Order: sequence, then C-alpha cells, then structure tokens
Amino acid sequence: MKWSSKTRKWLRIIHRDLGYLMVGITIIYGISGYILNHMESTDPAYETIEGTFQIEAHLDKTTLIKSLQNQNNFPEVKRILPIDEEHYRLMLDGGIGVYQSSNGEVVYEEHRKKPFIYFINKLHYNKAGGWTIIGDIFAFSLIFFALSGLFLAKGKNGLRKRGKWYLMAGLIIPLIFAFLM
Repeated sequence: MKWSSKTRKWLRIIHRDLGYLMVGITIIYGISGYILNHMESTDPAYETIEGTFQIEAHLDKTTLIKSLQNQNNFPEVKRILPIDEEHYRLMLDGGIGVYQSSNGEVVYEEHRKKPFIYFINKLHYNKAGGWTIIGDIFAFSLIFFALSGLFLAKGKNGLRKRGKWYLMAGLIIPLIFAFLM
C-alpha cells in the first residue's frame, strides 16, 4: 500500500503531538505497572511500621486506652479485646497490636499509605473517579501510536523491509507466551 507524503506528514504530526500529550500518563502507567509487576506479598502502596515500647504493667482497659493515647505517633485505638489473662489485642486505626499485662510491653504493626504510589496505583486500576475517560483516551492513543508508527518510516527501515520482521516478532512473542501458559 502506497502512502502519500501528505498522509505521512499528518501521521507524523499527530503521532508527535499526541505523544507529547501522553508522556505524563505513560510515565505514571509505566511506574505503577513496574511496581505492580514486582509486588511481593505486601501491597506496595502501604508501608508497615513495627514498634515496641513499654508502658505500665497490669493496666485495666480504660487506663490502657488512656496510656496508649499519650504515646507519640501511636495510631488511634479502636478496640481492646482480651486474648487471655495476660494479653490484650489492640485493634488500631490501620494496624494491630498486643499489650502484655505482666510486663507492660506493647508490640504493634501499623500500615500507612505511601501517598504517591497509592495514587498512581489507583489510576492504574482505574479506581479514581472520572479517570475512565482518560484511560480510554490513553488506550486508543496507544493503538494509534502502534498503527501510525508502522507507516512513519519508509525505505530500508520501513514496514516493507526491516519493519516487517520486527512486527512479526512483536506479534509472535505474546502468542508464544499465551501458548506456553
């Protein structure tokens, strides 16, 4: 198929300008995609803070709550549940802990959002209100980039020569992967 120089010119202009427009979104999707691909057993949008400190031993629930509220950077206590005669489960805002009555030791774990990572993952998962239209525009832009890019180069580096081999490899790689799965 022969493309006119005018058609190629417009493909280049749209490809270039739309590409500039989509750089920010591409970076966000790329960073969050990488983070999500390399996620271990924990959510990368949260950090876990573990802590241990001492307070007075043998406190009742009411006194225990007051003592915990006086601790710096300690999350809000939602509930206290007895585990046994010596231990209390601390249900915290964003975490959990244990108070050992016999020695006054408090051991806890808190989960805090990493705001930037939480936000970009929310966009990636399309969980941000109103983001669907941007995600759709981005998806169709990627399709346009792929298709228009096929026809931007001509000659020995164009689709009819060198480009066809890369195109076939790009189509075969996901097919092989799908077949092996």
